[in-house]
Amino acid sequence: MASNDSEVPAAVFPNPGSRPDEPGACAPVIGITTYLQRAQTGVWDVPASFLPKTYLDGVTDAGGIAVLLPPQPTTPACAARVLSRLDGLIIAGGVDVDPARYGQAAHEKTDAPQTMRDTWDLALLDAAIATEVPFLAICRGAQVLNVLRGGTLHQHLPDVVGSPRYQLGGGAFNRVEVEITPGSTIARLVGEHSVGSMYHHQAIDEVGDGLVVTARSDDGVVEAVELPSVPFGVAVQWHPEEETDDRRLFAGLVEAAKAYATERMKQDA
Repeated sequence: MASNDSEVPAAVFPNPGSRPDEPGACAPVIGITTYLQRAQTGVWDVPASFLPKTYLDGVTDAGGIAVLLPPQPTTPACAARVLSRLDGLIIAGGVDVDPARYGQAAHEKTDAPQTMRDTWDLALLDAAIATEVPFLAICRGAQVLNVLRGGTLHQHLPDVVGSPRYQLGGGAFNRVEVEITPGSTIARLVGEHSVGSMYHHQAIDEVGDGLVVTARSDDGVVEAVELPSVPFGVAVQWHPEEETDDRRLFAGLVEAAKAYATERMKQDA
């Protein structure tokens, strides 16, 4: 890590004038949802809000400023107020969405529900859609989006595809090829063929209202959906934050957030 501002690599702030330390300049602010569960560090073993640093790197490497959004009690009005302070939103990965939210009993392999996190993520994403705040939903985030739009999930993919290839376990990401729909936002950013770092044992089943499937793996598993009714609404099942040499999805979000912030300033003037 750089010891002073003069040592920050130019690639971290690739667009001239976007450095937040320049007078009058501010990079777009991207909120990222977090975990809220027991964690250990040093002598402490406590409930904690946390997020892998790779998510923050994805945002800052693309020229944005990352702020964390820990799960907490909320209302639609509160979620909308939070979003009013942001230029973009990332719904991060994590535990399974409570199946009760899409009308199913829990599979034996489904995680214990985290009601507050589900409520928080759903409220923020709903507010982002309503106000057209650009968003990128990752892994669990894609599932949250689908459930929000009335869709359902496959609760345990090995039952569907006969293989644990999408979640090998032990924190080991598996690289799986995906085919991306030509002309989609994701295709514009990463091309029509990609390889994603996978760590999901669930996936989209019935697609939610207004969502369009824009990527699948070779056995037909939905790996990305988009919401065409908003300027930038992208959701992927893979983990782009793990691709340290490829920040194109994050860059797409940050660029959309810049455009959103500029337009909002014009309306507020």
